[in-house]
Amino acid sequence: RNLLRASRVLLVGMKGLGAEVAKNLILAGVKGLTMLDHQQVSQEDTRAQFLIPGGSLGRNRAEASLERAQNLNPMVDVKADAGNVDTKPEEFFTQFDAVCLTCCSRDVMVKVNHICHKNSVKFFAGDVFGYHGYMFADLGDHDFVEEKTKVPKASPGVEDGPDTKKARVDPSETTMVKKRLVFCPLKEALSVDWSGEKAAAALKRTAPDYFLLQG
Repeated sequence: RNLLRASRVLLVGMKGLGAEVAKNLILAGVKGLTMLDHQQVSQEDTRAQFLIPGGSLGRNRAEASLERAQNLNPMVDVKADAGNVDTKPEEFFTQFDAVCLTCCSRDVMVKVNHICHKNSVKFFAGDVFGYHGYMFADLGDHDFVEEKTKVPKASPGVEDGPDTKKARVDPSETTMVKKRLVFCPLKEALSVDWSGEKAAAALKRTAPDYFLLQG
């Protein structure tokens, strides 16, 4: 929670999905949120993007979203950037703790993820297509703690059997277990060779929405 409140987040793309992500981040209480979008408000945006007020047709999407976004939580430093994500230099992204891309092309996602992965910046990307959508996360080497129920150890020399008294598991007794997840970059996730036997077996466990990322 404290880490979230100290985080500065870059959100790219202020269409309908971007507005929903912005709302959740602002209400969660991040330290700062920068909304980046170089596109102008369209007719579709006026119906799907709730942060854009009426009469904003033709304005920059990020700038049109700023007032309502800031009003959600005055304690969060919300900014609008009308620049193009594709022309931003590497040092622009390294000033943030996390970068979230919405509705971006595959090339842009791979490029920005490469920068974030190299500089240990948390990276998220997502998009929606009607009832379908995807989300990709690259948190680098992510250390975390998981709470688990304590399992009593069996007494040495005592074999299992119908007459053996077994210690009961008390769900209220828990222990904290340290864990680590190593995330792969987006380019690596998209370069899977599906012709091999192992990949064919994994294909059965792969959600069809994964292939939306290939578009």
